[in-house]
Amino acid sequence: MLVAADYPFLEVLWTLLIFFAWVAFFWVLITVAIDVFRRRDIGGGKKALWLIFMLFIPFIGVFAYLIINHDGMAQRNIDQARAQQTQFDDYVKSVSGGGAAAEIEKAKGLLDSGAITQAEFDSIKAKALAAG
Repeated sequence: MLVAADYPFLEVLWTLLIFFAWVAFFWVLITVAIDVFRRRDIGGGKKALWLIFMLFIPFIGVFAYLIINHDGMAQRNIDQARAQQTQFDDYVKSVSGGGAAAEIEKAKGLLDSGAITQAEFDSIKAKALAAG
């Protein structure tokens, strides 16, 4: 039977530290493998060599990749984040109705049809341009 005296507190902390280190290492390993596949500047042979190197000599392979390609990894991450942000911004603009110009155009149509007055149109136009 396992009791607290058989597994002291410092051993629990050491076990947690080792577990955390392994989880962190596998996280870095997976991140590096994703970056290898994301690269467009190397061919399939070099990608395969990097992956083999990381699988058979994991610590040296991962750390060597990080040392050699750290700038490229950072730039690819930044480029991907910018592309995702641009895609999101374009989506938001497409579903929001086109912004101030579209809102003013709708108000102009309402003004021309007589549904709103000139004062209401000027108020809508001012709000659209302020939100702009």
